[in-house]
Amino acid sequence: MTLTKTLKGNTATIVGLIAVAVALSASYLWDDTQTTAVAARTVREAAPLILAGLCGLVGERSGIINIGIEGQMLLGAFCGFMAASYTTNALGSTVSLLAGVAGGVAVASAAGWFLAWTAIRLRMDQIIAGTVINIFAIGATSFFFVQGRTMPTVPNWPVPGLRDVPLLGRMLFDHGPLTYVAMLAAVLIHIALFHTRWGLRTRAVGEHPGAADTVGVNVFRLRYLNLAAAGALAGLAGFALLQSASAFNRGMSNGKGFIALAVMIFGRWRPMGVFGAALLFGFFNALQAQLQFKQALDVPPQFFGMIPFVLTIAVLALAGLSARPPAASGQPYDPD
Repeated sequence: MTLTKTLKGNTATIVGLIAVAVALSASYLWDDTQTTAVAARTVREAAPLILAGLCGLVGERSGIINIGIEGQMLLGAFCGFMAASYTTNALGSTVSLLAGVAGGVAVASAAGWFLAWTAIRLRMDQIIAGTVINIFAIGATSFFFVQGRTMPTVPNWPVPGLRDVPLLGRMLFDHGPLTYVAMLAAVLIHIALFHTRWGLRTRAVGEHPGAADTVGVNVFRLRYLNLAAAGALAGLAGFALLQSASAFNRGMSNGKGFIALAVMIFGRWRPMGVFGAALLFGFFNALQAQLQFKQALDVPPQFFGMIPFVLTIAVLALAGLSARPPAASGQPYDPD
């Protein structure tokens, strides 16, 4: 039965990839300029969603629901921006950007550790704990926000020889470094989750922590470490928002943390599923931006802006019919 389901899943994936390739080719032949622009923006928009979705995935695979991804992204963006901004003169552009990434990752990772602490030590409702992180992030970043500050621009890293390939060059090989990190992270976490001892233990802790504890897995320590690591991914997602903006704006995460939860559910709590779902959401973001820029339809701009959120509701409604999260997700573990 399992083998049959796997074969069906692989067949569906292959058919889907072929359909996407055919659609891209047809669109490129019809209008190469617009297709290239939308395809490139799709990947760029998907990058923070991939990282944030992986953050939620690692948390739930460990048995802890993370509603605070939005806040972690916002904290990562703000602290990364401030670190890069205040160190530019002393360290130079490149090193200050690295300092910004480190600052954003550290603070978001600390928020992930806080979520684990409230869930494990205090046995607090995980939804409320995540909401606390979101509220704190919105308030703190608004209070400490300094108008007029800037940071160095995150450069594009075009891949020599591949950037000039029609369509695929601009789509995959002409982005900022964190976009490449996002794509690589999905592959590495997939390998780690399903082909390493850490992955086996993480999945066991998320499905049946009592059984994992029985065979010697330290459930609490693994959850602390995983939530801190997942927070680091959210911090990278927050800094990825600065790749195109180069400046922090209040509330700049703009609901992407919640969309990342929809990405995780639509991706069936699997890293490559998150990758594909993030590309779908990125495509709709790119499409609405392109339609709004070209003024293709005579409708208010708010209509285009709501497309990603309407898609989020639809995905959650449809995916929820057959989605099965890790069995122990959201449930406090009591070893006694």
